[in-house]
Amino acid sequence: MPLVASQSESHNNTKDVKTCAVCQRPFTWRKKWTRCWEQVRYCSERCRRNRNRVGKS
Repeated sequence: MPLVASQSESHNNTKDVKTCAVCQRPFTWRKKWTRCWEQVRYCSERCRRNRNRVGKS
């Protein structure tokens, strides 16, 4: 149990919100992004794939 408590203390979910570079929607931290949260720019795989289509009709 102490391991779970220390993980929750070390990560404050209330301030970990980013805006997707493609769809401009806010998204929050996910456990799978623990080690690379600083590099995450897209909310989903779909937005990552469509990153070059921003602003094009």
